Amino acid sequence: MRKTYFLSAVLVTALGCAPLAFAQQAGHAWRGHHDMAMGGHMYDQLNLSDAQRAQIKQLTRQNFARAKPQMQALRQARQAFESAAPGTAAYQTAASNLAEAEADAARTRTTNRANLRTQIYQVLTPAQRTQLASLRTQHKAQMQQWRESHMQGGDAAAPNSSAPTQ
Repeated sequence: MRKTYFLSAVLVTALGCAPLAFAQQAGHAWRGHHDMAMGGHMYDQLNLSDAQRAQIKQLTRQNFARAKPQMQALRQARQAFESAAPGTAAYQTAASNLAEAEADAARTRTTNRANLRTQIYQVLTPAQRTQLASLRTQHKAQMQQWRESHMQGGDAAAPNSSAPTQ
């Protein structure tokens, strides 16, 4: 009986925490869009005013709303491709349509991202722009250092082929 009670309590607790997990993920949904626009953690280091945050959030939502119809069209093209039988004319047509939709989506996504970054950049003060440039430079240097350390680590772990074997 205790085991049943314990399992029931665990289940109730897990179900009770599920909305919190979804809420946390939903909170990250917007962050994902602004990460795309600005570079994520850099955004938090710029000491933005509440008005700037609201304006950036609005710009990001508008950008997402503009992209939504094309993403739905792309999803439909993928579904048409997946549902077509390989080797048929419909399959070839669906593959061609999907390729065109993917190319259009990539082009639009890149253009929209550039436009959004430009709009967000305009919201920043000159001091914040300078700080953002500095943060990006630091980030690039850190990424380069990480790449170099991991490339060396991979080479160091490999056996030396010129060493004599015994």
